[in-house]
Amino acid sequence: MRLFWTTITGICIVAALVLLARQRLDAAFVVGTLGVVAWFLSYRVQMKRIVSANDIQQTRVEDSDEDVDY
Repeated sequence: MRLFWTTITGICIVAALVLLARQRLDAAFVVGTLGVVAWFLSYRVQMKRIVSANDIQQTRVEDSDEDVDY
């Protein structure tokens, strides 16, 4: 999913640059904004994956701590 959003980001930024070169400022702004939103979604997917992996690791550590008798 992260690759999808990164690809959409790149396409939007290139399209915004083309529209900017053609003096279509309003359209370039809209497409550029969509590219930034796609980048944030890509970042969100990446952070969800990191947090999920951290939660799984934390759960494993807590489970192994419960098994130890002091």
